This record gives sequence, C-alpha cells and structure tokens, in this order.
Amino acid sequence: MEFSWTVEKKEAQQVKAFLKERGISKGLLAKIKFQGGKIEVNQSVENVLYQLSLGDQVKITIPDEKEHETLLIDDAPIDIVFEDEHYLVVNKPAGIASIPAQYHPNGTMANRVKAYFKAQNYQDQVIHVVTRLDRDTTGLMLFAKHGFAHAMLDQELRKKAVVKIYQALVGGNVSCLKEHETITLPIGRDLTSILKRKTVEGGQQAETEYWLMKRKKDEALVNIQLHTGRTHQIRVHFEAIGCPLLGDDMYGGKMDSGIDRQALHCCQLSFIHPFTQQHLKLTSPLAEDMKKIVDRL
Repeated sequence: MEFSWTVEKKEAQQVKAFLKERGISKGLLAKIKFQGGKIEVNQSVENVLYQLSLGDQVKITIPDEKEHETLLIDDAPIDIVFEDEHYLVVNKPAGIASIPAQYHPNGTMANRVKAYFKAQNYQDQVIHVVTRLDRDTTGLMLFAKHGFAHAMLDQELRKKAVVKIYQALVGGNVSCLKEHETITLPIGRDLTSILKRKTVEGGQQAETEYWLMKRKKDEALVNIQLHTGRTHQIRVHFEAIGCPLLGDDMYGGKMDSGIDRQALHCCQLSFIHPFTQQHLKLTSPLAEDMKKIVDRL
C-alpha cells in the first residue's frame, strides 16, 4: 500500500521526522525497511536520514500483511455498515465474541472478518480490531484493514476523539434516574469472581455519562457515552446506582423482561477519518430483542 505527501515546510527536515509527524511509528519504519517496503523522495529511493526541502514529494510503500495462520476462518456472514480501503465497520450480533480466546478459537467477529478478507482477496490479510464489544453486547465494531490505519486510529482513541454512544435498557429504581448525569465511581475487581467487577474505594477512576430517553414504571432506556474504558463499566455503574441492565444476571438485572442478555447496544460511532479527514458518524438500529422492550415503554 502506498501513501504520499508534499513537503510544505521551508525548514530542512529529515525523512524520519517528517514521517513521524504523519503518524509513521518506528515499528512501521522498521517494517518498511526490512520487509520489502521503500521510501521515495521525488521518485528516488532514499533512507530516513535524507534531508527534505520545500516541495519535495515523499512516498512510502508499506509491504502487504500476510495472514496469521493461527486465526481460523468462520464463513458466517457479516453485516457491513461502512467500508473503504482503510476501515471496516460491522454490526455485531448478540452471543458472538469480538476476538478468539484459548478455549474458543473460532466463531468470533475476528474469525468472520478474516473469512471476508480472504473472500475479497485483499492484499492485507491481518485482522486489526480497533474497538471491541462484550459477547452479549450488540452493535458497531470497528476494524482497520492495515497496520497504519490501526495506528492512526489508536492515536485518536488515546485522545478520546473516537466517540461511541451506547443504548441500554435498565430496571430497578429507575425513578432515581436524572435527565442527564455523569456517574463517577471507581471500579475494581470483585474478589468473589474471576470476571465480575464492582465499584470500590481505591479502584480505577471511571466516568459514565448518560441521558434518560424513555421511562415507564420500573424500566428505562438511556443513551450512554463512556469517558473511560473499564471492564464492564456500564454494567457496574448502573448496578451501583440501583438500575442494573435488563437481562444482566451477573449484575442483578431483571430476567423477566423478554431479554436474556445484558440489554446493551453500541448505536453510534463517530470519528474524523485519518486519511480523508471526513467526519464519519455511523449508526446502528437496536437489535430486535431490545427494540421490542423499547416499543412498550
């Protein structure tokens, strides 16, 4: 894959500094150098110490990424929301993990996307998962189609410039929910469980902002934006305020509302595309099990 830029600075600058400003890491430079890529300035191959001048044309060729043989293929279809040469956004159904685990090497979204990449015969075959969802959470998942695209979005994630909005159905003491509030309770491990988390003094800082959308009796629909990324953060925070997610038996959610998984859906994903500078705002409708409950609120 090739990328090119024009030097716009009057001051002399080495190639490596110029490329660093454009998101090219030391690791990617090493890959270009040792795995068949190249750096060209004005159509001549140069090294990273070459001094650039105003108006120079810089082009890099990044070698293709060969598939990871250990990642198995799952031919189940994927629901594509957005795709270009750099990124793929899909709708994840309930009951499907994002990535394989030791005892579950297949049947995940990563396995399905690998099958799709192979069927499309893409040059780059490595699966780059940018955003994950829990097994029983539905909605938008973001994949990068090559390592440079992944690195560029990782920078945006660190700056909190990739915004994910969730929708959740909660039960319990929903009368306590405000129209808009931010839950700021630290989260740590629940020592009674390998998986479970809880709010605990001295835990990691966690911040969950929500907006009340609908409410009826003991059920409510909320929109949520996370400002930190702790394990099970939404589920833990809403249990802590007495409004656990419907269907979430791990955190005390109601199990008689017509849903047998945590009622959580990633409905919106927005970010500035690192290569086109286009503002992408992608949406996903609620899964059918959640929609049925919303319709009765």
